[in-house]
Amino acid sequence: MQSRAPSVMSYGTPAGMRAFRGEILDFRGDPRRDPDALRHLQDGILLVSEGKVSGVKPAAEGIESLPPDTIVEDHRGRLIMPGFIDAHIHYPQTDVIASHGRQLLDWLNDYTFPAEAAFGDAANGGEAAGFFLDELLRNGTTTAAVFATVHPESVDAFFGAASARGLRMISGKVMMDRNCPEFLRDTAASSYEDSAALIERWHGKGRLGYAVTPRFAVSSSEEQLRLAGRLLDEHPGVFMQTHIAENRDEIRWVAELFPWSKSYLDVYDRYGLVRKGALYGHCIHYDDADWKRMSASGAVAVHCPTSNLFLGSGLFDYDRAHDAGAPVALATDVGGGTSFSMLRTMHEAYKVAQMGGRKMDSLDAFYLATLGGAKTLGIDHLIGSFETGREADFIVLDMGATALLKRRSNLARTIGEKLFVLMMLGDDRAVAATYIQGVRAGIAK
Repeated sequence: MQSRAPSVMSYGTPAGMRAFRGEILDFRGDPRRDPDALRHLQDGILLVSEGKVSGVKPAAEGIESLPPDTIVEDHRGRLIMPGFIDAHIHYPQTDVIASHGRQLLDWLNDYTFPAEAAFGDAANGGEAAGFFLDELLRNGTTTAAVFATVHPESVDAFFGAASARGLRMISGKVMMDRNCPEFLRDTAASSYEDSAALIERWHGKGRLGYAVTPRFAVSSSEEQLRLAGRLLDEHPGVFMQTHIAENRDEIRWVAELFPWSKSYLDVYDRYGLVRKGALYGHCIHYDDADWKRMSASGAVAVHCPTSNLFLGSGLFDYDRAHDAGAPVALATDVGGGTSFSMLRTMHEAYKVAQMGGRKMDSLDAFYLATLGGAKTLGIDHLIGSFETGREADFIVLDMGATALLKRRSNLARTIGEKLFVLMMLGDDRAVAATYIQGVRAGIAK
């Protein structure tokens, strides 16, 4: 048995057994519903073969039984867990993160739309996608549902960069045929044709998945929404992502544009977009009927706390969604969101719950960012836990990354408290390494 430093610039899937020793944590279910959902080994080994998990064992019983040619990477003193999953993020908005606030509709016009104009250029999209993906990996995010722009070239650039890195990623071309600048406007017909071609080119190729992506109801005609539903019917297994009920002015505008609708959600429902595999960003201003429909359909409510706070949109009610039985995921929503870090996102989700007189503890947050996120995407048979056969996308977290984090975590009495300290004080500095299919990801500096 030999030990060596991890590779730092390889994206291939290595042959042979590899073992990763450290404090290991993953979930087997929702900790709010299953008291035994958390699996935690203070000193364990994660076994990886051919890029997939082949077992998790206590180190005391597993380390000496490894095959003699096993490569062992020693991360004792650090926490090994599945990679984070970000269920709603915009790669073309990387360069407008931290642009002075205002609220949603003004922010789109002042910052987002001008930035997205450049993504018809494939070279620009490729450079931006590479930086964006490296930033995700630096923050421990190994899978994300990503908005591109209206340009098909932006999708090609993103998927090309993700494929080169061996990543499991979801993305799609924005559909937007009204109430937007002319330079970003498609048509109902062209959006259907372009999306169909992109699905054929990319969906299910390697670790990539396509998402039909109407930006929001305000910027899509009824015909475009109808064709979005048609794409989903014609291509089973494809995702859908959009925005909903984020901002009160936006909601009033939707009511004016669709006077027949009972609610914002009803607009999407009319065209067959409320279904499993549909990811709805924000879902802040929902009533009981909306939550009942989300639960019945299996559509996912994506909580974007840093964005909601930054743009003054409102407070998402996780308890209400959870109690209704609606699937919930967690997301950064960069560039309205203010950090690529899912740790910082958990931090803000806790505060949002506090402001609403609700509860979100550390197990809730880490579940949403790992197995919970995978379940909502319908890919928990592939990622999100250390069950045997899952793809070995995982991260190593350093509880001593900063002096304060180290001092405070040393006083933690339980794993729940330790995770709470990490989500309140941690950021990208706490991510010591990110592994894709069992190989340490090389990240450009």
